Amino acid sequence: MGSDKALLPFGGYATLGEYQYRRLSKIFKKVFISTRSQKFDFGAPLILDRYPERSPLVALVSLFETIPEESCFILSVDAPFVDETVIAKLYREEGEGCDAVIARSPGGDQPLCGIYRRSILPLARARLREGDHRLGALLKAAESSFVRFGEETLFENLNHPDEYREALRRSGE
Repeated sequence: MGSDKALLPFGGYATLGEYQYRRLSKIFKKVFISTRSQKFDFGAPLILDRYPERSPLVALVSLFETIPEESCFILSVDAPFVDETVIAKLYREEGEGCDAVIARSPGGDQPLCGIYRRSILPLARARLREGDHRLGALLKAAESSFVRFGEETLFENLNHPDEYREALRRSGE
């Protein structure tokens, strides 16, 4: 993208991070932002990365080393079109004995759109120690359930400036 995606304006908010925080706060009682540093100018509880490496695996381990909850929904900041219907379907499919319940779109697994349980922490720590930061590998080693969705557009990520511009157009900005 060339700049920090979380700090791009979106959805009538100064940043994509604030947009995601505000909309998810309407769905969940507690919403945290996982980050390497304090970079936001709005009052959101942060979970700071506890390890020097940069990866979603570091964020996952840091999350469960910080909060007491047994499970949580995780969503990447750059996926602004994942909506309440996606989240509700994941929770409906959440079964006993699973370490993770992950969205699967026509384009593949969406490891940053799912419900993770604390039971995945030992495996995640082991992957971190081994230097294997791939969430896909973690999910293969864990007891994971994948929930199919038929629409790819819900899971579009904003990785390039043209994707960001298209997302702004789709959102009416």
